[in-house]
Amino acid sequence: MEFYHKEHRYYCGIDLHEKTMYVCIVDQQGKIRYHRNIKTSREEFLAAVAPYREDLIVGVESTYAWYWLADLCEDEGIHFLLGHALYLKAVHGGKTKNDKIDSKTLAFILRGGNFPVAFVYPRKMRSTRDLLRRRMYLVRKRAAVMAHMQNTNSQYNLGPFEKRLKYKSNRLGIVDRFTDPSVHKTIEVDLNLLNFYDEILRDLELYILKTARLDDPVSLHLLQTAPGIGMILSLVMMYEIEDIGRFKRVQDFLSYCRLVKCPRESGGKKYSSKNSKIGNAYLKWAFSEAAVLFLRGNQRIEKKHNRRVSKHGKAKALSILARDLGTAVYFMLKRKEPFDLNKFLGAGDASLSPNWTDHGETLNKAARTKCIEECQPVAVGH
Repeated sequence: MEFYHKEHRYYCGIDLHEKTMYVCIVDQQGKIRYHRNIKTSREEFLAAVAPYREDLIVGVESTYAWYWLADLCEDEGIHFLLGHALYLKAVHGGKTKNDKIDSKTLAFILRGGNFPVAFVYPRKMRSTRDLLRRRMYLVRKRAAVMAHMQNTNSQYNLGPFEKRLKYKSNRLGIVDRFTDPSVHKTIEVDLNLLNFYDEILRDLELYILKTARLDDPVSLHLLQTAPGIGMILSLVMMYEIEDIGRFKRVQDFLSYCRLVKCPRESGGKKYSSKNSKIGNAYLKWAFSEAAVLFLRGNQRIEKKHNRRVSKHGKAKALSILARDLGTAVYFMLKRKEPFDLNKFLGAGDASLSPNWTDHGETLNKAARTKCIEECQPVAVGH
């Protein structure tokens, strides 16, 4: 986690909500210059900060309503920071909590150089990323409908469906399997929902793919050169990563993707991993799926994977493979190079061979050991 340390003349902490926003502005000496609750509007915000815009930094906790404020600050030339909600313990850990106190706390955390910085996703690709996330929500709803049809079929012990229900042509005659009128109607409703979801998802995926080819065609193509990463997974990775350059090290990227454990140690004692959900859940899902698909029809990888299964077990072996894929994707995007299976196989269990280092330099034994310790894989199911 990075913290913002630069000094400014004025620091503005905002407790942002849908209808109101509590604004607190303090100077370098810690004197409160402005502390009021105003309406959530562009005009009132600009009027509130107008006397302090000479050297102002604005800090907001990462909630669902920050998009418009980040864009407004960018247009007006005002420095804007997004605070990582899980790291702002001072805001949520106080005995007394309200909007006035929260805005003051944010302003003083910002002034003290302890403001945990979250990534402010640029507006260019942000809306398409959110649309892609919405697609994943609809896919889960569609899967729930198919699961309900399977469960209904099992309730009446009618035997398994002959073909997979994900394809529309395989759903013909399914309603006729059920004789009860109400069950008959239930299956009709499920089929109508499936057809509706199919049409919406088809149109949505075509739109997102067309937009992605305009936003970043190079990264999209590079991601699809890796076995197991198809159209949907490449789109998820591309839009969730946005710019690989924002990760200085491969360890930072793997941690962001939830592919490595976070070491916890105090007084010489090591504790079990905690806060494992800090990071990007969508990238965690994408690399976990890619690890499973990567094994299909790939005998060289399967041979190596089977050795890991016998040593670590199936779950941890898959998590190691997901971590290796994350390492490969990091250097693919950073160097603008397609996937190379020979380099991948030469990466070893540490995933950090000379082929995958930043500058092609050979890591010495001590450095390799340190990298391995920092990159312990996280179980795929978490």
